[in-house]
Amino acid sequence: MLYSQETMNKEIAISVRRVSKKFRLFNSAKERLAEALHPFRKKYHREFWALQDVSFDVYRGEIIGILGKNGSGKSTLLQIICSVMQPTEGVVEVSGRISALLELGAGFNPEFTGRENVILNGSIMGISRQEMLRRLPAIEAFADIGDFFDQPVKTYSSGMFVRVAFAAAIHVDPEILVVDEALSVGDSKFQHRCFQRIREFMEQGKTIIVVSHSTDTLLRICHRGIVFDSGKLSHIGPIASAVNHYQNLLFGSPDAVEKSSELVFEDKKNKAEISTSLIGALSNDTRDKVSEKPNYNSHEVRLGSGAATIIDFDLISAGIINPHEISAHAETELIIKLRYNDDLTNTSVGFALVTIDGTYVFGTNMIMMQAPLINAEAGRCYAVKFMFTSRLVGGEYFLNIGCNQLVDGTDMFLDVRRSVARIKFSDTPSVVGFVDLGVVHEVIDLNITRSCSI
Repeated sequence: MLYSQETMNKEIAISVRRVSKKFRLFNSAKERLAEALHPFRKKYHREFWALQDVSFDVYRGEIIGILGKNGSGKSTLLQIICSVMQPTEGVVEVSGRISALLELGAGFNPEFTGRENVILNGSIMGISRQEMLRRLPAIEAFADIGDFFDQPVKTYSSGMFVRVAFAAAIHVDPEILVVDEALSVGDSKFQHRCFQRIREFMEQGKTIIVVSHSTDTLLRICHRGIVFDSGKLSHIGPIASAVNHYQNLLFGSPDAVEKSSELVFEDKKNKAEISTSLIGALSNDTRDKVSEKPNYNSHEVRLGSGAATIIDFDLISAGIINPHEISAHAETELIIKLRYNDDLTNTSVGFALVTIDGTYVFGTNMIMMQAPLINAEAGRCYAVKFMFTSRLVGGEYFLNIGCNQLVDGTDMFLDVRRSVARIKFSDTPSVVGFVDLGVVHEVIDLNITRSCSI
């Protein structure tokens, strides 16, 4: 995470107090009309509470991730925060200009062109037409949809719409940015630009609320997480614990949240007093030895159900076990050892390397590699070895290791240890960036083969 809770301003940007939202559901339009016209006000509807007694505060400069299953009330809450709809009960107080990117279609007139909708959006935000015309070139360039910018929005694809909507949302100088799942519609290139801009907002200390099913994204950028379940606030806390809680809502048993939170501290109490093997990840020791590694990061973030536990790892490079630094272009092995606490099928192991600010440089796992997955009985231990050539530009990185289970096409975290170790790669003064591509060059004297006209 880029910011710690301590560094944030404690001024409240959004205050949600005992908010509830009720909808009336009818089986048909006929029943709706019958209730409206009935002389004795007979009820044909049934009540549905999308939100029930929700309370929390969002502090200025904080990035909040909101998670929950479909239909849990996330989008309803955002619409209430943005004053698109009013709560049935309770109150929401917002301090600062708020700009929102909600579900596709919200706030845009389908008959207007993209340009006209952007100007209209600015006027709704209190920005003059003249000022919006001054900002239009930047908005048009960011949206990057060409001539379609002057075509009616109803002719747009979902990807084109989200480009214009996001460009409009970020160019009105918001103090609070609210982003719903809509960003998942854009292509990877546009998503990269969006997250670059969100990162700029973070650096400026703006308040951001993000709704996403991408837990990796939320873990990377958010301070806290809020989890909703059936319209109720189920959990609020540090983003890692919120993601853990969300995973257990999707896959776990009712007491899984307590078990998984114990996982973070349980194994650290069982430090081994002696070393049993030079390559501990290949030994028969079933204790958690991770915290004994020379490059271990005691501030790791750990989450998962605990049905399988990562208990050791070793990096071997140029014949050295867990070296102080890894030489450029060295053949390297990463061995990850895990213990199965339950009978499990379709389990995968993977790793990633991230920069100090959390940017992913590389990541893979057995699912992505289309390798056979592991089926194991409780009490068994397995080691997975990854082999690669070191091609990272010199500097310090952090290692993420994890084990997950594929359940109905969705990843369930079993044990994920983020920033578990600091890895140093030797200096590469001839290149900059993240990756050393091993570039060679050749100068061709064109005057030898043929004359050049200028």
